[in-house]
Amino acid sequence: MAETKFREFGLGVASFPVLNMLRAGEKRSQKDLAQCAQIEQPSMAQLLARLERDGMIKRSPDPNDGRSSLISLTRKALAILPEIDEMVDAGNDEAVAGMSEQEIKILIDLLQRLIANLEALAKRD
Repeated sequence: MAETKFREFGLGVASFPVLNMLRAGEKRSQKDLAQCAQIEQPSMAQLLARLERDGMIKRSPDPNDGRSSLISLTRKALAILPEIDEMVDAGNDEAVAGMSEQEIKILIDLLQRLIANLEALAKRD
């Protein structure tokens, strides 16, 4: 369902973490984005190529590393972020419909602990 809604904006769900990391106007490297999103470099490269093709990001030379570029959002991406935020918020509301605030807090805490456990396991392997 989320993928369908993101397609209305010409995006995939995987685009959201990248757009979110860049929304403050900060320029970031592909490596940094891949690490933060916890995806492999080749997958991030493909995602960024699609976002660049669709006019959502732009690349500029990294003044500290001539072989690298820094990625930032375009005006087009910044213009649609409020609509995407509304869509994500509405989806989140639907996902927790019927739950109390206390239940939502417990769910979030449990999910955060689950993620931390899985990340610790991945580091050991």
